[in-house]
Amino acid sequence: MASEAMKVKMVAGVTNSENDLLTVASGHTYTILNISICETAGAAETFDLYIRDDAGANDFEIYSDQPLAANATFEHTTRLVLEAADVLSAQLASAGNVDVVISYLDQTL
Repeated sequence: MASEAMKVKMVAGVTNSENDLLTVASGHTYTILNISICETAGAAETFDLYIRDDAGANDFEIYSDQPLAANATFEHTTRLVLEAADVLSAQLASAGNVDVVISYLDQTL
């Protein structure tokens, strides 16, 4: 039976290594409604936000080298649809500290 549920995923301490933020479960489709990215270390950063299609076979950039001021918050409000095995990932250009909050609709098939 198909279902829909609003969910939130919170990831603290995103740094300059690849950080998997959200992985779509088998048999599910996620519609990303909002992504909030907050710099918490007091230093300006740049970040990449991307989708790894089919668990890493291909990377599709949503933002590349996007500036983020010290102690600032960046809001992505355009909807994104992720399918089973897709991974939403982020990475900073340097060893900073960023928190990410993702609001999404989880739909089962």
